[in-house]
Amino acid sequence: MAAVNVESVTGLLEDCLSKHGFEVYPLKVGWYNSVLPSSLRLAHPDDCLGVVVLSTPAMFEQAFLPFMEERGCQRLSDPIDQCVKQCVSSAVSQCFPGQKVDVSYDYELLPSRKPKFLAQTAAHVSGAAFYYQQSDVTDPPWAEKKMFGVCVHPRFGGWFAIRALLVFGGVTVGSELVQPVPPDCVPSREGRIQLLEAFNLHWQDWSYRDIIHPVQTYSQKQMDYFSTPPAQRFALLSTWGFLPRDDDSPDHSSDTQAQVNGHG
Repeated sequence: MAAVNVESVTGLLEDCLSKHGFEVYPLKVGWYNSVLPSSLRLAHPDDCLGVVVLSTPAMFEQAFLPFMEERGCQRLSDPIDQCVKQCVSSAVSQCFPGQKVDVSYDYELLPSRKPKFLAQTAAHVSGAAFYYQQSDVTDPPWAEKKMFGVCVHPRFGGWFAIRALLVFGGVTVGSELVQPVPPDCVPSREGRIQLLEAFNLHWQDWSYRDIIHPVQTYSQKQMDYFSTPPAQRFALLSTWGFLPRDDDSPDHSSDTQAQVNGHG
């Protein structure tokens, strides 16, 4: 295991990915594992370097639409997932040739049907976005009702997505990497109730994404895309000139959870 300067890793990734509308945030595996039960922990040492990759509103125009122009006639599974995978895997191979990097994507599941990593937990412990959960509301008003948590980005609100976790298997990080506290954008009890209710009960109206004033939101075209049911997105893309309407029917199995967790 080799020690490394964290900025040298994140800087290389940022150079490759920021122009495509992505952000990267470093973390120690131990930060993530310490807040989870053993069954959900990553199989890496606590001082191993990880990097969370987020997509910003710019990703759709800067990465996805160009990706579709270049590869629009190929049979794909979920087009956004394939675009993200190409961007991230290309950046990894370009920046870290020959290096062992374990890449997990938000849509990937283990054989047990559990996600490969808990995206919102990773975003929170890296300081990228605050993960608001039911336990963050004092005297919650929902009795026994389960309310799913949601991350809020300090600049984009809910207009972003957590796409991947990179773990650098041979790289250790020392005490120089201090765990940041994610910005608490929704500090009041009333605001947190509003956020969780909007996310759980009215997620299709996009209102939870505007719980803070974002610096950028999705374009109308991007909102049209993510508002379209996954099974109908290929037809929408064909109207944009990217795919023949009679293209082979793709596998949409990854989209069920995506709709729940705000995949867009």
